[in-house]
Amino acid sequence: MNPPSSRFRIQPSGLARLPRAARGMRIGLYGGSFNPAHDGHRLVSLLALKRLDLDRIWWIVTPGNPLKETGELASLEERVAEARTRSIHPRIDVTAFEADIGARYTVDTLAFLKRRCPGVDFVWIMGADNLASFHRWRGWREIAAMMPIAVIDRPGWTLKATHSRAAAALTGARIEESEAAALPMLRPPAWTFLHGPRSTASSTALRRLRRTSPHADR
Repeated sequence: MNPPSSRFRIQPSGLARLPRAARGMRIGLYGGSFNPAHDGHRLVSLLALKRLDLDRIWWIVTPGNPLKETGELASLEERVAEARTRSIHPRIDVTAFEADIGARYTVDTLAFLKRRCPGVDFVWIMGADNLASFHRWRGWREIAAMMPIAVIDRPGWTLKATHSRAAAALTGARIEESEAAALPMLRPPAWTFLHGPRSTASSTALRRLRRTSPHADR
């Protein structure tokens, strides 16, 4: 189900450069500020690639998160460059196309991709911490109705995520973790919760470390 046209305010101009995508490909979409990118982002991506049987994952570096303060947000160019350095995988693509199309909310970004890339099987990937606050996202029900969602466990967020308002609302659409490889082909709403190796790496902690030690993690 596509979101109502009144919610889709971005007109695809064809000017946005996207990573390679072709009909029939299974692509995970992993969005965030990546401020900065770290090994935890890569660990999530490797887990998703394997468990969801994906062809590729796109790291979508956002211009800014409407739910977060932007005071410590590095420039988009800096964040993209560091994300490319950290991803280090032939099937992970880093892109910042949201800035090209003027997207501010995930619901608009995903609607754009569905229209621009018909026949591609996209999966939205989020951490458990994001599921806990998913009900606060603009058009979160539309997002769930637009494409399958894979939620990756994070330390300290397992119970908060699985008992969240969004998880409760979507309980009937949840599939068993053992069936995760089928998720990209399922008609939404459909989602699963994936467990696996977890990283304690945090962009917030890295920024704090860099403030106190300018050469840290370089």
